[in-house]
Amino acid sequence: MQMLVLAVFLIAAGTAFAQTPASNMAKPIKMVVLGDSLSAGLGLPAQSAFPERLQKALKAKGIEVDMINAGVSGDTSSGGRDRLDWSVPEGTDAVILELGANDALRGIDPAVTRAALSDILTRLKARKIKVLLCGMVAPPNYGSDYSARFNAIYPDLAKSFAVTLYPFFLDGVAANPKLNQADGMHPTADGVDVVVQNILPTVQAFVGAISGQPS
Repeated sequence: MQMLVLAVFLIAAGTAFAQTPASNMAKPIKMVVLGDSLSAGLGLPAQSAFPERLQKALKAKGIEVDMINAGVSGDTSSGGRDRLDWSVPEGTDAVILELGANDALRGIDPAVTRAALSDILTRLKARKIKVLLCGMVAPPNYGSDYSARFNAIYPDLAKSFAVTLYPFFLDGVAANPKLNQADGMHPTADGVDVVVQNILPTVQAFVGAISGQPS
């Protein structure tokens, strides 16, 4: 009888031990990419859009992320603010905020862009959602004063709200005809891969800080 009890105890203990690693595994980070056509993947197959390629790159590093592509082509920072509540559902852990390119292309007053992005960051902070802010650079056709006012928005807000900043979303891709579609503004699939490759270390550190795990 004692041997039977001991056997049952050992089986139960072994089962509990086997289940412990799984139960302790961190849940995937729930992430939303809130952006415009640059992240939506305009002109590309869905699987070549930035959020999907980033998710795949993170998975290759052993990082599981539940990713939502909330990019809307033509959206401005004000448009992103107006749809924030339904674009970023409850339970979201993190947002990659990629907005402002259309503001700059249309010459929207940088004060308007700054206010919209500030509102977004304020509301996400109130919801305890972590943010990686992707910077944008104004084209030169509106003059140096406009560019200086616009370009300062992202580092200023990152500092004010203590959020992670990736200085320029299209770093390594902008103005490179080999990595952009015929319009000269939207990355090709290869261009998206360059964006992902360049931003990946920042995203890894960002996710690691959220999960408390080494990136």
